[in-house]
Amino acid sequence: MLQTLGKWLWWERLWLPANVSWSDLTDSEDRVYAKASHLYAALPCALCMLLVRYAFERYLATPLADIWEIRDKVHFTAEPNPLLEKYFSSQARFPSQADVRSLCKKTSWPEKRIQVWFRRRRNQERPGLRKRFCEASWRCVFYVLAFVYGVLALYDKPWLYNLKEVWAGFPKQSMLPCQYWYYTLEMGFYVSLLLSLSFDVRRKDFKEQVIHHTATLTLLSFSWISNYIRIGTLVMAVHDCSDILLEGAKVFNYAKWHQTANAMFVVFTVLFMATRLIIFPFWLIHCTLVYPLEDYAPFFGYYFFNVMLSVLQMLHIYWAFLISRMLYKFIFSQVCVSLCIFLYLSKTMQILPCAHILCPPSLLSLSVWLIFILQLEGDDRSDEEEDSDSSKEKTHKLSHMNGSGVQGRANGH
Repeated sequence: MLQTLGKWLWWERLWLPANVSWSDLTDSEDRVYAKASHLYAALPCALCMLLVRYAFERYLATPLADIWEIRDKVHFTAEPNPLLEKYFSSQARFPSQADVRSLCKKTSWPEKRIQVWFRRRRNQERPGLRKRFCEASWRCVFYVLAFVYGVLALYDKPWLYNLKEVWAGFPKQSMLPCQYWYYTLEMGFYVSLLLSLSFDVRRKDFKEQVIHHTATLTLLSFSWISNYIRIGTLVMAVHDCSDILLEGAKVFNYAKWHQTANAMFVVFTVLFMATRLIIFPFWLIHCTLVYPLEDYAPFFGYYFFNVMLSVLQMLHIYWAFLISRMLYKFIFSQVCVSLCIFLYLSKTMQILPCAHILCPPSLLSLSVWLIFILQLEGDDRSDEEEDSDSSKEKTHKLSHMNGSGVQGRANGH
């Protein structure tokens, strides 16, 4: 049965165009072809990356956080209660209303006190700002190194400047050493991200991240086996360039360099839209949809590869929507703040005779307060945060707020 399954899995029509067989991709003196066995190197590479990441975060990122005085936010501690602790650990972190009433009877506590306890208990397990800083620093460093390596591997290749060269001689294209190491590093990195999802900071788009990493690994694996290596390297380079700015903006935002972080986020938004919504669909996906048909009839691998690229593109559209909403809030808040300040100064210094009509004192105070609250909202892709349990805690939260700004706590690939 396993032998039959293996024959079906490696059936040539699944992976290769018509009139091409695995025997045509046998190594020779001047040609070395990509093989499925090469992908095994991704797992030890991922384990090595986890070790490198641990060393990087402990010996480089953490001291840097100390230098920049990045501190974790102070949370209220839930008062000891063995019954609630047992429920929290074994049943649910978010109790239903019926469970809250049941716990009230068992503990003789009012509902408000039970809800406060669960909020504070969840807050105790929320990862701190230093952990987010270390994670963002590691991803930023990797994306910089991966993109630089990708540029060095691609700058002298003809298919970088003429996409039709991607399919010249396909699938009988010899594998280059730089392509092998580029693929191994990228796949090792994404495998390490999947392995570390359980203890990394959990984001609101956690499910989208899992889908993205899985789709990326599937694409890379399939493109390697089917010898779609040239287009695979272009896809990786296009993705890495904008990720550098996102992770860099997060690093500077955690360090409270807000102006630098905001500038980087604006540049990231422009680059993200250009690479993910223009270059990726209209250049790269067009390259995989149209050009192969000039030489080969469609086969399963052709459809599968383009479907997976389309899945990535749908994720790009989803993230582009969130990023656009964040940028809109940022621009809107900045314009409103500038207008309020201008009207206030005009009224105070009597520059504009009608300033008192345009902005009466009560309206000005309300506008400034609303803009201040808007500035502290964070972003739409931020970590899962909960409301404070009392007005005292809300005041405490605002006074210790870290990572405010348009992209504070922003997440994304």
